[in-house]
Amino acid sequence: MILTALGVVKVATAAQLRRLMAPGHATNQTILNGAKDLAAHGLVVSLGSAKSVNANGNRVTEKLWNLTPAGLEAAGVVLEREVRDMGSTAKASVASGAPHARKVTDTITAFIQPDPVPTKPVVRKNQPAPLPAAAPPLPPPGISTIDAWETEVVLPVGGSFVNPVKGSLRADAILTAPEAGLPMLCVEVDNGTEDRPRLAAKLGKYVRFYQRTVHAPGRSEVPLWTTLYEKSDREGYPPLAIVFTAHVGAKAMMNRMTAVRDLTRHCWRGEWNGDDMYGGTSKDGYRDHSRALPVIVTTLARLQQHGPLGPIWWRYGHSDGETLHTALDNPDDVRAYRVRDEERRRTEEAERERERLAYKEKRRRREAATWPCPTCGRKTYPDDGAEAPQGDCRVCLSIKERERREAEERAEQEAAAKQAAGFFGFLHGRKNE
Repeated sequence: MILTALGVVKVATAAQLRRLMAPGHATNQTILNGAKDLAAHGLVVSLGSAKSVNANGNRVTEKLWNLTPAGLEAAGVVLEREVRDMGSTAKASVASGAPHARKVTDTITAFIQPDPVPTKPVVRKNQPAPLPAAAPPLPPPGISTIDAWETEVVLPVGGSFVNPVKGSLRADAILTAPEAGLPMLCVEVDNGTEDRPRLAAKLGKYVRFYQRTVHAPGRSEVPLWTTLYEKSDREGYPPLAIVFTAHVGAKAMMNRMTAVRDLTRHCWRGEWNGDDMYGGTSKDGYRDHSRALPVIVTTLARLQQHGPLGPIWWRYGHSDGETLHTALDNPDDVRAYRVRDEERRRTEEAERERERLAYKEKRRRREAATWPCPTCGRKTYPDDGAEAPQGDCRVCLSIKERERREAEERAEQEAAAKQAAGFFGFLHGRKNE
């Protein structure tokens, strides 16, 4: 149990090991006894101590335990991992109290949320059986177990995993839990000791690592990370969770989270593809997350209280307070766009169908209102300029109107001719006198 835990977290106090591996134990004594036995066999060692505040609010000093080289090899056997994949013994961090390593341990414990199975008290001879202990409160749901974790994992931006180039990074922790939809989740633990630009620069290194490709046997180039970890069904690079652990006010914590978000927008935002890019008329579009780094952040306190599946995550680019799987989803990607585009297509089709039916009904009513022209028998429509109802058609009306005007013109001409004839007759009569 202790070898397994220290093989992953590298350094921890007895209290941390109890919370991680045996939270049902009432005290740390069982862990301490086990650590001393392993120390007697040269597998673990305590080279320093750490100060912390216990459950009663008292400041205490606890021994820090870490593996020896022999213990690291033994832990590799227990975890079924090669020694070269086990990392270091973290001996150098113990002298300073290993503040960051201890927070990484607390973060992993908060992700796992170990079930506090109560122990059975030993019945002493000639003593009454102890009363059963009250069942401890159940923790919120967690993810996987300790053997699904790695710490201080080299992610080379150049070179190899064994000999990475300068500027490569070490992930604080990586969770491999495909059964939970997380084939690879990197975790960075921020104690608040690094300045914001330096923390933000790590995200750029993650992107550079995920962009590396290698030649795979029988295939073209593939991303380097896929040679070690499975891909998920989600678009984009494997997600990165940043857990902020500093004890600061809510405003200061939000300022730090927001600053990191603003400094790393180019890493996580994704590329916008709008309809107007392809001659479309709508203002809709989607984000391509295939080359984006999903970044989710929370605090250690919220992670411990609600567990990793609670509504504790802020995905950069989303709203605050999402569950893990909601935060890792991409609601603005091409899937949602296709749904909206299909809805638009259906709406347009429905509108065209409505217009077609309306036109058909209009034609039906128009046809139903026709009558034969009483003059020529031609089918006549109400809106055809006819004398409705049952009047002459437009053609007949036009002919009759023309005939009427011609008749008027002839009448006017005849009247003028008669008037002229009468006037000239009068003049002729006067001349003969």
